Amino acid sequence: MMYNPNFLFIFVVKLVEMIEKHIVLEDVDPVVFYGVNNANIQIVKALYPKLRIVARGNVLHVMGDELEMCALEENIEKLQRHCLKYNSLTEEDVIHILRGERVRQDGVEGVIVYSVNGKPVSARSANQQKLVKAFGENDMVFATGPAGSGKTYMSIALAVRALKNKEIRKIILSRPAVEAGEKLGFLPGDMKDKIDPYLQPLYDALEDMIPAQKLAEMMEHRIIQIAPLAFMRGRTLNDAVVILDEAQNTTSAQIKMFLTRMGTNTKMIVTGDMTQIDLPHGVTSGLKDAVRILSGVEGIAFVEMEKKDIVRHRLVSRIVEAYERSQSTMIDFKPEIENV
Repeated sequence: MMYNPNFLFIFVVKLVEMIEKHIVLEDVDPVVFYGVNNANIQIVKALYPKLRIVARGNVLHVMGDELEMCALEENIEKLQRHCLKYNSLTEEDVIHILRGERVRQDGVEGVIVYSVNGKPVSARSANQQKLVKAFGENDMVFATGPAGSGKTYMSIALAVRALKNKEIRKIILSRPAVEAGEKLGFLPGDMKDKIDPYLQPLYDALEDMIPAQKLAEMMEHRIIQIAPLAFMRGRTLNDAVVILDEAQNTTSAQIKMFLTRMGTNTKMIVTGDMTQIDLPHGVTSGLKDAVRILSGVEGIAFVEMEKKDIVRHRLVSRIVEAYERSQSTMIDFKPEIENV
C-alpha cells in the first residue's frame, strides 16, 4: 500500500476544523427543553447533521464544524428564551425557531407569565390590574381584600416575572405562622416539616408557574425561599421580590420588623384579608396598623380588592356575600332573655 502524504494533510486539516463546546441550559427545565422522548433535541440533531450533539443533564455536548456550531449556539439561545417565557417548547416551536420562521404571538394582552401548562397568567379584574400597575411604579405595595381575589397569586406571578427577566436575584415568600405552636406542635418531623403544610398555598402558586424540576433546583440553591415570618428577623433582603402573605395575622411589631428588612433593589408586596384575622382576642392586626400609619408615604401603594375581583369558583363570591349578610344580621339581632 502506497503512503499518501496529501491524505494525511487533509485528515489533519479536518481535525483542526472540528471543535467541541459545552452549552449549559441555565434558565430552563431540561425535561421541558428536550421534549417528550427527547423529540425536540432529535429535531435539532436532524437540522444540524454536521454536528455531534449529546444531551446530558442540563448540558449539551457539541462537536463539529465551527460555523455550524456558531449557528447552533445562537438558535439554542432563542429556544431557551422561548421555553423560559412560555414554560413549554413544542416540536413545531423548535422547527419554526431553527428555520427562522415566526413563532406564536401572545394572544392575551398584559400577560405576566405563562403557567407550566402554557396558559397565560394575567390580571382578570380592574383591581388586579391596579396591583400590576402599582408594583411597576412603587417599591412597596399593600394588597388587601377577600379570599379568592387573586392577591397572593398575582403577587407571586409578578415576582416570577421579575426573576425570569433577571431584574432580581431571588424571591422570598413568608407567612406569619400563627398556628406553629399547639396546633402544629404534635406533627412529626423537624420545624420545616411542621411549617410546610401552613406554607403550602405559596408552594401551590409557584408550582403553577415554574416546572417542578426547575423549582426544586431554585429552592435548593435558595433562589426561591419560603419561610415563616419569624425567620426574617435580623436579615437584610437585597435584590429580591419579597412577599408577606396573610399579613392580617401579624402583630404591629412583627410587620414593622418585616418591612424594615427591605434592602437595595428590593420590592415588597404585603397581602391580607382584614375579615380573616386569627390573632388572639385583644391583639391588634399589624396589617391594620401598617395601612393606617403608612398611608400617604411616598413609594408605597395600597390596592384594595373587592368581591367582584374573586376569580375562584363562582360559589366563592356567593359564600363571601352570605357570611357578610350573616355578620350584619348578628349585629342587628338582640336575643330575648326569658325569666326563669
